Amino acid sequence: MFEKISLNRILFLDVETVPMAADYSELPETFQALWEKKCQRIKTSEDETPDSLFFEKAGIFAEFGKTVCVSAGFFRPGEEEGSLVFRVKSYFGDCEKTLLTEFSRLLEEHFNTPAHFLCAHNGKEFDFPYLSRRMLINGLDLPFLLNNHGKKPWEVSLLDTMELWKFGDHKNFTSLALLAAVFNIPTPKDDIDGSDVARVYWQDKDLERIALYCSKDVVTTARLFLKYSNTGALPDDNILFL
Repeated sequence: MFEKISLNRILFLDVETVPMAADYSELPETFQALWEKKCQRIKTSEDETPDSLFFEKAGIFAEFGKTVCVSAGFFRPGEEEGSLVFRVKSYFGDCEKTLLTEFSRLLEEHFNTPAHFLCAHNGKEFDFPYLSRRMLINGLDLPFLLNNHGKKPWEVSLLDTMELWKFGDHKNFTSLALLAAVFNIPTPKDDIDGSDVARVYWQDKDLERIALYCSKDVVTTARLFLKYSNTGALPDDNILFL
């Protein structure tokens, strides 16, 4: 399925995001008014208010949220012949510009040609556009792989394990946790899931817990890609957290 793509040219990633403030009341007045307008389009019942929706939903919109963690993993040859080691590094912190700058440096220095790829689960709908938008908001230049303006579709080096599973079925949404179960991959959701991230960040103030959760998603995405391409397994002993 991916005979022409070398594993060591793929950077697997996952992004964790939270609302830009701990509470709707802490937003600047301009953003409060804009969030109220946004809520008119996203609320599903009359009981939902801008206040009640903010903590739950704002983090998924790049205009009202921020990135608190980007975890990235890549394959490199292991010590034994034919073996692979998967190296994972997480960029996380309260200063979004700092962590995005550090992640951009990784891309610019090591994943910066048309022969390289980014891969994420639901990445085309969320991770890739979110990162791009927040980089621009923070005044950063887009790295080569995220700067797709003017590129032809076949020149865009973005892989999405959810899109690949659709096989043309545009109605289908399949979570990473479900695909992990289908392919007998250890679940990444053994502690928290995406709905917990805002609470863990704003209330528990536990960024390291978020980073661990994020890095597990990257490992699972890489393992899923290996299943898709029938190129073996990734044992725990071959995973190195940097």
